[in-house]
Amino acid sequence: MAHKPPHPPPTGQDATRLSLEVGAADASQRLDRFLAGRLPQISRSRLQVLLRAGEVRRNEAVVSNLSGKVKVGEIYELRLPASEAPQIAGQDIPLVVLHEDPDLIVIDKPKGLAVHPGPGHASGTLVNALIAHCGASLSGIGGVQRPGIVHRLDKDTTGLLVVAKTDRAHRGLAEQFANHGVDGRLRRSYRALVWGVPARPRGSIDAALSRSATNRTKIAVARTPNARRAVTHYEVLETFPLPDGKPGASLVRLTLETGRTHQIRVHMAHVGHPLLGDPIYGSGFKSSARRLGLAAQSALQRLQRQALHAAELGFEHPVSGRCLRFMSALPADMAELVSALAAHADGGEETNHN
Repeated sequence: MAHKPPHPPPTGQDATRLSLEVGAADASQRLDRFLAGRLPQISRSRLQVLLRAGEVRRNEAVVSNLSGKVKVGEIYELRLPASEAPQIAGQDIPLVVLHEDPDLIVIDKPKGLAVHPGPGHASGTLVNALIAHCGASLSGIGGVQRPGIVHRLDKDTTGLLVVAKTDRAHRGLAEQFANHGVDGRLRRSYRALVWGVPARPRGSIDAALSRSATNRTKIAVARTPNARRAVTHYEVLETFPLPDGKPGASLVRLTLETGRTHQIRVHMAHVGHPLLGDPIYGSGFKSSARRLGLAAQSALQRLQRQALHAAELGFEHPVSGRCLRFMSALPADMAELVSALAAHADGGEETNHN
């Protein structure tokens, strides 16, 4: 059974109320996983805050913990207090704005820009830039730390992001992202450079993910009870063999059926094709760089990040209903690496084996 649509948008300083009904596919999930899956725009820590404040109810009764299992037919209601004035300072950080209207803004994020404040980057984030650019118009559903944030990209992943400027837009966009394009409204794809050449030109990776048991900063493929299903679809767009004919690297297009932390990076590493430049999941392929041409080695060294770019974003405008679609070309650092790999594949450059 599909979940009930959110209540009508609040007016003035009213709180936002969301109503979610447990369907057959959700049965026996932990409540925190159920809520996180339906409401990806709300962090787990914020859900905990709402729970402690008595803002989560099941069939009108206050819920006391997030670890219980949900049952088919149960209705959970969340009350999101009216947005607080942001405590984060606005900063005049340049933004590449592709579209802006009273309800939302679409930007092309550069590398090195974290989406929201967190450990290691309390300022200088996209949120700081948005507060300066949009003022107090950002949606408050994501909380003070994440005003307007509907989805995110890793700090060093470049590309397209949409941010909500009103709560109504936030709810509408969040619903589309939660469905991951199943209903045809949302379209997202990424471009990545990966080591080697996949055996098949296109395929799918279905492997559940959870926090690594040995390193809590990493995500890993797992079969533990708390692992969350994750599905990535890939298509090989171009291959760059080494002069000796052995697989070198590939440019791939990726789409997501789910949206887990580091999903693309972990999945591609899991099938033996980690992203070029990935310092966390591709460190075992450092020796492969020495097989590249000098120009490709230099371009890879300058990249200083995982070679991942959010290239396509399409969605239904949550207020006007208009279909919007945006494309972003490869950023200069990835485009330079592609050119160097192509030249090397054509045999136009000497390889350094030292």
